[in-house]
Amino acid sequence: MSEVQNIQWFPGHMKKTERQITNSLPLCDAVAEIVDARIPRSSRNPELSSLIEGKPRIVLLNKCDIADSRATNRWIRHFADNGILAIPLDCRSGKGVENFIASVKTLLKDKLEAYDKKGMVGKPLRVMIVGVPNVGKSSFINRMSKMSKAMVADRPGVTRGNQWFKIDDRLELLDTPGVLWPKFEDASVGEHLAFTGAVKDGVIDIELLAMRLLEVLKQGYPELLESRYKIDPEQFDDFYDMLTAVGKKRGMMIKGGEVDTERAAIMLLDEYRGGRLGNLTLEYPEE
Repeated sequence: MSEVQNIQWFPGHMKKTERQITNSLPLCDAVAEIVDARIPRSSRNPELSSLIEGKPRIVLLNKCDIADSRATNRWIRHFADNGILAIPLDCRSGKGVENFIASVKTLLKDKLEAYDKKGMVGKPLRVMIVGVPNVGKSSFINRMSKMSKAMVADRPGVTRGNQWFKIDDRLELLDTPGVLWPKFEDASVGEHLAFTGAVKDGVIDIELLAMRLLEVLKQGYPELLESRYKIDPEQFDDFYDMLTAVGKKRGMMIKGGEVDTERAAIMLLDEYRGGRLGNLTLEYPEE
C-alpha cells in the first residue's frame, strides 16, 4: 500500500470568499451547490452547509459524463432521502443543464407566487452558485448564460470576485469563487480533491499522488487500468512498480533505460481528470 498524503491547502483568498458568501446570502433565494459527480462527498465543502443553512438548495452533480452512472443514480437517491434535489449534468457537453431552470422554479414556486401576489410580477429569483475550486462553476454559468462572461480555466482559484448573470426574466445567478476548507479531517478527502485537480499540483508529491490513484483504481476499476495501459493490475502489489510499468508502456524513457515516473504520473492524472480512463466514481453514499 502506498502512503496516504496529508494534503492541506487554504490560501488567504478562501477566507475572503467565506465572507463574500455570508454577505451575499441575504440577496439570494436559493443556493446551487456544484459538486464533482466522481467524488460527491469530498467535493462538498462541509463549512458551506453552515454558511448557507436555511436556504433552499439544489446539488448539481457535474461531470456526470465521466462518472459511473450507477453510482450517480445512488447519489441522487441519497440526496432525495435527505430532502435535497440533485441534478446530474455535464457542463462541457451541456447534458442535463436544461433541467436547471425548471428545477429552480419548481423549488421556489411559493416564492414566485408570493412575488406575483404582491404585485412584484417579473421580480427575478436569485440563486447563488457555490462549490470548491475547479468543480465547474464558471463552465455552468457560461452554459446557462450562453455567453463566456465568466472566466473558465482548468485550474483552481480563477474566479476571484462575485459576479451576477441574468439567465432569463425570472432568474439571475451569482457566481462566487471556489472555496476549500482549512483542514481535511479525512486524508482521503484531500487526496480525492487532488486527484480531480481541486488542489494545486504544486503542493503535492505528484508521483505519490499517482501511485495512490493507481491503488484506488486497482481496488475499484482494475478493468479500466488494464484496458487503458495494457497492464494486469493484479500483478502489482507495489504501486511505484505499477507506475513504472505504465510509463514504460507509454515509452516514457530517459537516459540509462529508466522510466520517467514523474512524466508518467502527470500523464496518468491528466488522463483521469479528462475522463480518458472511462466512467468511474470514487465515492458512494453508503461509505
